[in-house]
Amino acid sequence: MLKSLFARREALLLVAMALLLVVITSRFPAFARPANLAAVFNDTAILMILALGQTAVILTRSIDLSVAANLAFTGMIVAMLNEANPDLPLALLVLLSAGVGLLLGAFNGLLVWKLDMPPIVVTLGTLTIYRGMAFVVSGGEWVNAHEMTPVFLETPRTLVAGLPVLTWVALAVIIGATVLFTRTNVGRAFYATGGNPTAAIYAGVDVGRTRFLAFCLSGMLAGLSGYLWVARYAVAYVDIAAGFELDVVAACVIGGVSIAGGIGSVGGAVLGALFLGLIKNALPVVNVSPFFQMAISGAVIIAAVAINARAERRKGRIILRPTGATAGAAS
Repeated sequence: MLKSLFARREALLLVAMALLLVVITSRFPAFARPANLAAVFNDTAILMILALGQTAVILTRSIDLSVAANLAFTGMIVAMLNEANPDLPLALLVLLSAGVGLLLGAFNGLLVWKLDMPPIVVTLGTLTIYRGMAFVVSGGEWVNAHEMTPVFLETPRTLVAGLPVLTWVALAVIIGATVLFTRTNVGRAFYATGGNPTAAIYAGVDVGRTRFLAFCLSGMLAGLSGYLWVARYAVAYVDIAAGFELDVVAACVIGGVSIAGGIGSVGGAVLGALFLGLIKNALPVVNVSPFFQMAISGAVIIAAVAINARAERRKGRIILRPTGATAGAAS
């Protein structure tokens, strides 16, 4: 039942994107060229990566509003290290970026797990803390392109088999998230925890630890995105990605991830991010005012929430499933 629900949501998004492409290409045929669509995917890669981490958190009936601040802090750290120590291997900087992000996510998770604090309150607080930390370590200064090494800046843009490394990283994260959500005990625990925490406890799931792990995953992917963002846009400053956490949550909601927890899929989150990316790339092409672009994005989010709520009322919520059924529902 849930599998068909997800399939319908994903099919709905595919149809909506196809219709949008038809409208745009009727005026600008070049927009639908494979090279341009690949560029749209690449532009949306960081949003997809963050949305998959956010999906894990939302599945457990939580939310992480600190992902963009995490990204800003970790991006600033690795940019400053690259500036000060240009001989440091890039692999070490990338691992450090993901590791620092993991620690920040773990801090969120510990506050939610051990102190039983509401996730929205915790991450609203750490959002400000992490932005402040970025300001403290940088002194409010920018790290510009000429202060970073060429390999640091160019790696995400480097073409491998015709696609940028950034695109390949996003694809690797999508595959990894699919395996995690559908083929592991941790993934099944995400669904059980969000579906019904009380029932999950009786089924042997450690709800607090599961939420902690979800925040760790979200933080690690935000940290990785910190390097990718700074390298892609060739600048690091305190306010990079300001407000981007809202786009991340929106991508999840549009993709059918239920804010109430326990319902969602990797495919839905990815398509939700792609749908937002397509809108942001397509609307300027047809000279839609930035104010109308914001209004359209907001209307899409509200419509997605309404569809999610109606679908859950109509279909009900399956709390605990056999192992095979859970994996199928998440695919």
